[in-house]
Formats: sequence, structure tokens, C-alpha cells
Amino acid sequence: MLLNPTQARSVLALAARERFALLAVNADSPAAVQDALDAAREAQAPVIIETSLWQLTGRSFGAGDPVRGLSRYLAQVAITANDPAYAQVPVFFHTDHIKGPQTLPILTAAISGVAIPGYEQGPRLRASSISLDSSAMSEDENIATLRTLCAYARDAQLDLCLEMEAGVDDGLTELAVSERLVGAVEATHPGYLALYAPGVGTRHGFSADGFPTFSPPTISRNRDLIERICKRPMGIALHGSSGLTAEDLAAGVAAGVTKVNWSSESLLARSHLAAAYYASHQSELDPLSKNFKVTAMDNGVQAAVSSGYIPTVVERMRILGGAGRAGACLAAAQVRPGSSAARQAQS
Repeated sequence: MLLNPTQARSVLALAARERFALLAVNADSPAAVQDALDAAREAQAPVIIETSLWQLTGRSFGAGDPVRGLSRYLAQVAITANDPAYAQVPVFFHTDHIKGPQTLPILTAAISGVAIPGYEQGPRLRASSISLDSSAMSEDENIATLRTLCAYARDAQLDLCLEMEAGVDDGLTELAVSERLVGAVEATHPGYLALYAPGVGTRHGFSADGFPTFSPPTISRNRDLIERICKRPMGIALHGSSGLTAEDLAAGVAAGVTKVNWSSESLLARSHLAAAYYASHQSELDPLSKNFKVTAMDNGVQAAVSSGYIPTVVERMRILGGAGRAGACLAAAQVRPGSSAARQAQS
């Protein structure tokens, strides 16, 4: 089921207390969303479906219009997550890498809720949690933007589950920077922050030289700091996880990571599986082949990608300690699967 912001904060607090992390799959298409939920069901794990600006504007969703893309993406996630087949799967919808002049229109829509296209009088769908890309912002701009979003949620009397990031690609974030950023938002809008993403020695994308500075001690120190500032269980969001070893990921979780973003490695896996499918079925792409339509239809390549991709996602969930945690997460969210509360969680 798709969680609302209040439920999402409860699940993240549980992860912070019990030292496990949720996998945040940056999904590019409805097929990728389906695969992530199937993996979560198999692993009995919570899952975060994460979208960035390029997905919201991409062909699968917004086709150039990110707010329209938000509506279509949220509708896709909600329809799938709220299917009875996934009643036991806690699902987040999270915005990531939202930047530029459209940041506030996109994120205020994510907070207030969007209608399912064509059903504007029906229930509005809201993001479970939100973040933005602060890489081009100064500290003051980062703080001011998050305060604006918090004030918007407060004035609309809506809850908000918020992730704040520092310069995640800029090496190791100094604790003084973390204290200024988190402290400023918590001081004026207490309770909304649920995650913090400092630089811990990783980088977005792949790198030929790996991550020589990946620092679980930096994770631990930042976790201790934000819990002291916010006076509640808090976890670290790990950006740039592609390329980290299973041992690195486990060490990060032990140090306080509760959300792990996964994009580049996920895209690589899916694209290689698709390439292998087409290479092995080349002869059947002859229009005179009796198997042409079965091979050429989207379902052919999607099924092939799913068969190889889902086990990879399941294994990553196990590494992060999320496998087998779905029931505890639903209990923390105070929702019984199939109950009226579950059906009304997003309305």
C-alpha cells in the first residue's frame, strides 16, 4: 500500500531505531515500478519508488511537463501499490533530484496532492516523502527553500516527510555545515525532517577509481548530530550508492543509513538485460519470423528484464536489512492491510 507522509515518517523512525535501510529505486517506467514492487513483495520488504526530474518530464510520464508527469507517476504507483496483491508491501513515493525554476511548483503539488488525470473530483494523491537537489544552491538558498515547503505544508494543514541534503558529491560534509542546515529548518519547522543526506565520500554515477573516501564514521557522526538536534530517531539518506560493495552498504546501514538511493546501477542492470534479450532474439525480429510479434512486443523485453532484475533488487534489500520487515513497517504505520485506513491512507 502507498503510505502517506505521517506513515512514512513512522516507518523511517522504525528503521532508525532498528538499524535497517529502505531501498529507494529510481524507476524510469511503469515496468520498473512493477518490478520494484514485485521484488519488495518477494523480500517482504518496504520499498521507496523514487522519481527525479528527468522521469517526470520523460516519455513514460510527463512527456515534457513535470507536473503532469507527477500526476501520471503517482497514479501509476498508487494503482499498483494499492492493488490487493501488494497489500502487505509498504510503498513510499519519493521525489528526488528536483531542481531549477520548477522546483517549488513540482514539490508544492507533491505536498498538496494531485488528481488522477481524468478523475479530478476523486481523491488526491500525495507524495510519501520529498527532497530536492541542492547541488546548485547555497546553504541559505537550501534552507530558505525547505522552509518555504514546510510553511506551505503547515499553512495547508498537511503533514510532510522531508529529506534535506548537503553537498553529497563534495566529499565529506563537515559537522558544522550539517548543524547549520538541519538546525535552521528544525528550529523554525520542527518535526518535518525525517532524513538527512550529507556527503559521506560517495558520488552520483559510476567512477573508475571507486569510492576511496567512503566513510561510515561520517555517517555515524552525522546521525548522532541530527538526532541530538531533532530529539527523535533520525537516519541518513545515502546518495551515490552504485558501485559500493555489499560490505560497504552493510557498514553504512550499521552506522545509521536508513534510505539508500539506487539509480545508476539499476539502469545499468536493466539496460544490459534488455540488450541481451535483443541480441539473443535477433533472428526472431525478422518480420517473416513466426515469433516476430511475440518477440517485438514490449512485453517480451519487459519480461526478460524482470526475470533478471527482480532477484538483483531482492538481494539488495537483503543487504540493507529490509527483507522481512514489511509487517513491522505496516505496524509502525498503524495500518492493517485491507482495512479502511489502508484504503483511505492517501485520500
